[in-house]
Amino acid sequence: MTTRPHPSTNHTPRGGQLGAVGLVLGGALSVQFGSAVAALLFPRTGVAGAVTLRLTIGALLMLAVCRPRLRGHDRADWASVVAFGLALAGMNSIFYQAIDRIPLGPAVTLEVLGPLALSVCTARRRAAWCWAGLALAGVALLGQGGFDRLNPVGAALALGAGTMWAAYIVCSARVGGRFPRADGLALALAVAALVTLPIGLVGAGTRLGHPVVLGLGAGLAVLASVLPYTLELLALRRLPTATFAVLMSLGPAIAALAGWLVLDQELRVTEVLAIGLVIAASIGAVRAGAPAPEPVGVPDAEQAGAAPDGRLSAAAAPPAALR
Repeated sequence: MTTRPHPSTNHTPRGGQLGAVGLVLGGALSVQFGSAVAALLFPRTGVAGAVTLRLTIGALLMLAVCRPRLRGHDRADWASVVAFGLALAGMNSIFYQAIDRIPLGPAVTLEVLGPLALSVCTARRRAAWCWAGLALAGVALLGQGGFDRLNPVGAALALGAGTMWAAYIVCSARVGGRFPRADGLALALAVAALVTLPIGLVGAGTRLGHPVVLGLGAGLAVLASVLPYTLELLALRRLPTATFAVLMSLGPAIAALAGWLVLDQELRVTEVLAIGLVIAASIGAVRAGAPAPEPVGVPDAEQAGAAPDGRLSAAAAPPAALR
C-alpha cells in the first residue's frame, strides 16, 4: 500500500515553515468565516438548504479539479468512500443545526471535544488524560455561563457534531490509504452531496436557485471547503503533522472571532476562559499523542505520522477543511 509522502522535514527553511503556518491559519480563518457565512444563509434557505449548497457546490468543484478515477477499486474501497461521505454529511448537517441555535465560538469549542477524545484514547499516555481533564474543566466553565443561555439542544448538537468529526478523522485516514491524492475526498463529497440534496430541496425548494442564494452558496463552498483544503494541503508539505494539528486546535478562538465580527455574537468572560482551556487541552493532547521524531531515512508513511498499516494517528489528524 502506498501512502502520500510527507514533504516536511527538519531541513525546511524557517521562512518556509513560517509561510506554512500562515497557510494553516489562513485556512482556519476561511473555515470559520465560512461557517459565519452559512449562518447568514439560514434565514434564506434554512439549515438543510445551506448544507446542501455547501456540499453540492463543493463536490462539483472538487470533482472538476481532481477528476477521480472510478475504475479499479474494489468493494472495500467504495464502502470506505460511502462511510466517509456519510460522516461528512452528518458532521456538516449536525454542526449547522448547532450554530443555528448557539454562538459559533462555543459551538466549535464543544465540537472539538470529539477529535480531542479520539486523540486522548489513541495516545495511551497518562498525560493525555490530564489534558482531557482540563478540557472537561473548560466545558464546566462554559456551563457556568448557563447552558440554558446556549440552548441545551444546540449544545447537544455541537457535541454530536464532534462525534461525527471523530468519525470523519477515522474514515478520512482509511480513504487516504486507498485512493491517491484527493480522489477519495472528492468522491466522498459527492456521496455527502447526494445524501443531503433531497433534504435541502424539500426544505428550501426553488429558493436554492435564486442568484443571490447561489452566490452565497458558492462563496460558502469556496470559503469552507475548497480554499482551506488547498491551503492546508500546501502547508502539510512544509510542516510536521503534529505542528499542523496544534495550529488547527486554535479553531474555537477563530470561530469566536468570526462570530463576533460577522454575526455580532458577544461572549462572556467565563466563556472566553472556557474556550481558552479547551484550546490548551487540545494542544496538550496533540503533543502528548504525537509520535516521537524519526531518524532520517525512515519510510514516508512513518514520517507522515502514519501507523505501519498506513492509518494516520489521531494526533496527526487530516485537514479539517470540510468541517
